[in-house]
Amino acid sequence: MLPSLPLTTDDFKTWPWPQIEPYFNDLAACPLDEGNVAGWLADWTRLGKLLSETYQRLYVATTVNTTDTLAQQRFNAFVDDIYPQAQAAEQTLKQKLLASGLEPAGFDIPLKNLRAEADLYREANLPLLSEELKYWIEYDQIIGAQTVVWEGAELTPTQLRPVFMQPDRERRERAWRLAAERQLADRERINDLWVKNMTLRRQLAANAGRPDYRAYRWQQLLRFDYTPEDCKHFHRAIEAVVVPVASRIYEKRRRQLGLQTLRPWDVDVDALGREPLHPFKDVRELEAGVAAMFDRLDPELGAHFAVMRRESLLDLDNRKGKAPGGYCTEFMVAQRPFIFMNSVGVHDDVQTLLHEGGHAFHVFETAHLPYIQHLQIGMEFNEVASMAMELLASPYLPASRGGFYTEADAARARIEHLEGMLLFWPYMAVVDAFQHWAYENHDAASDPFNCDDCWADLWHRFIPGVDWSGLEDSMMTGWQRKQHIPQTPFYYIEYGLAQLGAVQVWRNALRDQAGAVAAYRRALSLGGTVPLPQLYAAAGAKFAFDEETMQTAVEVIEQTIASLEMS
Repeated sequence: MLPSLPLTTDDFKTWPWPQIEPYFNDLAACPLDEGNVAGWLADWTRLGKLLSETYQRLYVATTVNTTDTLAQQRFNAFVDDIYPQAQAAEQTLKQKLLASGLEPAGFDIPLKNLRAEADLYREANLPLLSEELKYWIEYDQIIGAQTVVWEGAELTPTQLRPVFMQPDRERRERAWRLAAERQLADRERINDLWVKNMTLRRQLAANAGRPDYRAYRWQQLLRFDYTPEDCKHFHRAIEAVVVPVASRIYEKRRRQLGLQTLRPWDVDVDALGREPLHPFKDVRELEAGVAAMFDRLDPELGAHFAVMRRESLLDLDNRKGKAPGGYCTEFMVAQRPFIFMNSVGVHDDVQTLLHEGGHAFHVFETAHLPYIQHLQIGMEFNEVASMAMELLASPYLPASRGGFYTEADAARARIEHLEGMLLFWPYMAVVDAFQHWAYENHDAASDPFNCDDCWADLWHRFIPGVDWSGLEDSMMTGWQRKQHIPQTPFYYIEYGLAQLGAVQVWRNALRDQAGAVAAYRRALSLGGTVPLPQLYAAAGAKFAFDEETMQTAVEVIEQTIASLEMS
């Protein structure tokens, strides 16, 4: 008789594989029937959640301080000694359940996922998947170590972002060039890492009997509801509908600034010469302001965020040695989210925390689901949770409604956000199209200089409004600085699709805010129990790739911008 599993990861995270393995063996040996399958799945869930949370806590430790060698060693030990063994043991349980022919209630989508995962599994890929996770950390270490000296202070490139928003153009350019020079200094190191990634990913696909890495990754991401061709259709819809609008935004900015051409250091400054928005002085003010916005939006969502503040589940400030970007992850045993970001006192930080807050609410809203397999949700909808939250919370940006600004500055912030959404779709298309090219042309893309050329071609196709003459090296290496490309391939189309879904949720909110928030929460609570199109429908949106749906969304955004400009 095995002892009970720990209730938290405090003890479990120190267990070696021989201490964990008997629990998997016990589940594998248990005869399955209709009478005990629910309990068996519950036991599997407890074990799976302990492993998931252990991995996430070890990973978080490597990102909050990329110089922490002990955290690095602990993470590497887990991915070397525990992760491959657990993957193999999980495969045995998946095959056992599938072979039983049992179909537990509410388990249709999880069974479909399990079939795909079991079909893709190859023991030979386990050490490769562990190695791939180490490449993630290596990339974070390269980026996390980047600093510059600006006006006597050592800063990360991220910490220079506020300078890009200042009216002094000469100063903006100096700061931009300083950051770009430092980033280009790591060009060769990131190129080397890319080549290793491409070699590894080719082998993953070959081992699994897939024609290329994209086919392998598509199945790994459990993409049943759309195809690569749908993505290309989406790119064309963006090119036809959004690129002309984005070009008008850039042209309007160029005229307002009185410039002959718009340069990269001109895209963040206020086009009317106003000082940058300063929503907060430190992360405590950021937390407090966003907390008040969530309270006004929905008291229960506000209560969720209060839990995160109370339990120190937020790491928001930028600092040397911290990994780039932002994320929200889930500690499954504790049923708690954790938000990581790099705030530097600009409005984008408010948007980022609202965004990651949407992910966090997804964790809270799915806590009632009984099995770990119900928490496997396509990122195409996970990102609706986050992007819709940015829009749903936007009416509360004024300080009079809980937020940070005067009415005029709140309107300005909303205009910047909405214009940013229109500018984002073309950028998203560049990132996603680049990845399709890379894995359709694996040999060519294994040469980083071909990647530079492809990125440049896509940049000119989708983002024609900014003048990069003389800065070609920085422009064409942009793929190196989009961390999704080296770390989580093909994870970016989700943002574009989800933004289209989020705009539809927001459009409903413009007519009925309370009703839209209620539908949003109901959709989140479904977790991974229904397919993507049904999740979108539950939230009041359509899962779509077409020009017509895109055109409707763009019109709503443009109409709102026009209204805000008149207010």
